Amino acid sequence: MAATKKVIITCAVTGAIHTPSMSPYLPVTPQEIVDGALGAAEAGASIIHLHARKPDTGEPDQSPEAFGRFLPQIKQATSAVINLTTGGGPGMTKEERVRPAAVFKPEVASLNMGSINFALHRMLERYTDFKHAWEKPALERSKDAVFRNSFADIEFVLETCAGNDTRFEFECYDIGHLYNLKYFLDQGLVKPPLFIQSCFGILGGIGTHFEDVTMMKRTADRLFGDQYVWSVLGAGAAQMRVATASISMGGNVRVGLEDSLWSGAGRLARSNAEQVRAARTIIEAMGYDVATPDEARAMLHLKGANRTSI
Repeated sequence: MAATKKVIITCAVTGAIHTPSMSPYLPVTPQEIVDGALGAAEAGASIIHLHARKPDTGEPDQSPEAFGRFLPQIKQATSAVINLTTGGGPGMTKEERVRPAAVFKPEVASLNMGSINFALHRMLERYTDFKHAWEKPALERSKDAVFRNSFADIEFVLETCAGNDTRFEFECYDIGHLYNLKYFLDQGLVKPPLFIQSCFGILGGIGTHFEDVTMMKRTADRLFGDQYVWSVLGAGAAQMRVATASISMGGNVRVGLEDSLWSGAGRLARSNAEQVRAARTIIEAMGYDVATPDEARAMLHLKGANRTSI
């Protein structure tokens, strides 16, 4: 859509990529996820993107029961938009992945727009000591794993949530994913404004060079015109560099410990809020304002928190 003076900050609080041994600040328990979400919202995030974990080991947990341990507290304490993953974690079936969105009927759910070699094994070059038995094998397996998001899988998620008025954060890890989204738009299975999250820096997807960012934007402009709202996430050290590129082009940003554990060269971020504040500083220094939750709802045509089952 046209450049706006309001910039949406999404914060992805914990995710399923990083493991507890990589940072003592990664939220794992329900209370840590609540604290991370509320801190991010207070710092300026208008959308909170959520995964769940097993509190004893930090392993990804896509059961509605796991989400139910923190969603009510977050909803009661903030007006921020709640966004639930349908990506889940490695090895989960599409039925497992969609269950939280089907049960809680959030305003927004993420939806990956194509299969990808979602490779995390290079993290083993940095991390060698692990607290939990599942961590190292999970990273090793990613070298020979495909994060499956077939056309049938995507259609299954859309159909499962069709009656809920849940809108989607369409996660696009490469140019082809934009064309996949165009197919679903042409088929009438999704409707504008499309909330497109361009994801940069995952091994197996598009890189983080400025030309990669601009190419994604140019392609989205050509395919969708004024029918979409654009946001980006940069993985790892590229987080703020990619965010800055998006802001300069009138786009929005996603930060959070799901996407990057860092707050500068060799310096771990101590909270999600720290990354949100850094993004806010960039936005305001460039002459833009941070969107409030209600402004984000208006930009994305969301149904409102009162129409969810959280």
